[in-house]
Amino acid sequence: MDSSTTPTVKPKLSFWQIWNMSFGFLGIQFGFALQNANTSRIFTTLGSDPDSLALYWAAAPITGFLIQPIIGYYSDRTWSPTWGRRRPYFAVGAILASLGLILMPNSYSLWMAVGVLWIMDASINVSMEPFRAFVGDMLPPSQRTTGFAMQSFFIGIGAVVASFLPQIFTQWFNISNTPPPGGISDSVKYSFYIGAFMLFTAVMWTVFSTKEYPPEPHHDDLRNREKRKIDDEAGTRTKMQQIGFVFLVIGLVLAWIVNMLEKENELYILAILLSIFGIVHLLASMYISQGRSYLGLVHMVKDFHSMPKTMVQLAIVQFFSWFALFSMWIYTTPAVTSYIYNTNDPNSANYNEGANWVGSLFGIYNGIAAVAALLLPILAKYTSRRVTHFVALVCGGIGLISFIFVSNPDMLLVSMIGVGIAWASILSIPYAMLSGSLPPEKMGYYMGVFNFFIVIPQILASAVLGFMLRNLFGGQTISIIVFGGVCMIIAALLSLRVRSSEEVKV
Repeated sequence: MDSSTTPTVKPKLSFWQIWNMSFGFLGIQFGFALQNANTSRIFTTLGSDPDSLALYWAAAPITGFLIQPIIGYYSDRTWSPTWGRRRPYFAVGAILASLGLILMPNSYSLWMAVGVLWIMDASINVSMEPFRAFVGDMLPPSQRTTGFAMQSFFIGIGAVVASFLPQIFTQWFNISNTPPPGGISDSVKYSFYIGAFMLFTAVMWTVFSTKEYPPEPHHDDLRNREKRKIDDEAGTRTKMQQIGFVFLVIGLVLAWIVNMLEKENELYILAILLSIFGIVHLLASMYISQGRSYLGLVHMVKDFHSMPKTMVQLAIVQFFSWFALFSMWIYTTPAVTSYIYNTNDPNSANYNEGANWVGSLFGIYNGIAAVAALLLPILAKYTSRRVTHFVALVCGGIGLISFIFVSNPDMLLVSMIGVGIAWASILSIPYAMLSGSLPPEKMGYYMGVFNFFIVIPQILASAVLGFMLRNLFGGQTISIIVFGGVCMIIAALLSLRVRSSEEVKV
């Protein structure tokens, strides 16, 4: 191999250098946690009916699906001697997301809140996506598990603190938690203001404390190759046309079926994404026909169909892992209140006690994840990444399955230890395994595409679990939690099949 195309061996970074380059994730998680915990509350306060919440929340999967691969692609091709490659995206996303966090609790109408959510979610994605590629850019293979684990640590800390902010303001500072007519409570407003400050400050800390390596020769060679025509234009164009037509038809047919049945409206989101996927392929084929195969869209579609084998294997693991997580997030409250607290009445004292306990459990498993994230690299060092991920996912699966054997709610703390370990691994180990199998010059793009395998199970879980609950599990929500545990163990078994081109012990 020519030395000009051989990636430079990166030096090992110190603990504090890895800390600085990951610190921005603390702020990003503040934004996500506040958004996830309070947006439905804001929508409801501004007049949304419960049946419409899923539609308004469509911002999350759609923006992630569209924004992350695009930002990843262009960040791969960005370089400034002053600002680097990924840091300009960190900074711009942080500024816009912080403004969104300030605007959100000051929305004067439902539609303003919905619009701000879309802007805010897109901006957070602009900042977040390059952070995954940042680890691959900056760290040698032997330190990547540590790098992604550090991100998981900050995700856990940010989720715990941000989730409890409204309660902190109410209980510690006696700030009102009751909204005025048609408005948002002061406790939520102040929480979002703190979140905006933390997001901006933490991301900017990374921007100004970390210096990126300049582009390597093979990055410039990539740009030069992409200016030329692609190989086998006729065959590539035909393939893109066929795939585009099939996915567009599937998307339109699915939308028609959902409309006819008037059920599972969340599947509209999947129909939209399938249609977009098809349209993008058709556009790419049209550009090739016009002799414009140098365009970024054409190369993004072409690269999608050239995913490394390791990425395909990890995609299946991610699907089952995230399907299990969404099962837990959606149904833990009704499962715990009905199975352990023996009530389905949302106005009863038992129900609200159980719901409050679920909120505490979610904070606890994020705290456990923060601690576990620091221990996973040690296990990976003495075994391997896939064995570490296997062990963590088995812990999570057992934790979820154990719900059905619990009668004392305090015992759920033990269950959540397993879930927290799995959560820490899901946020770090797959990315560490993936990064070694990706072309360095396309790291950002493929990390963005990897997000597809989080979005798709999210949409399917929202649409399919209700059907399964009614028709397979007889309305017993605890069965959904157990099913999620089974999915997580399936993911664990599948993780043992992943063969990364980089089998470096960490």
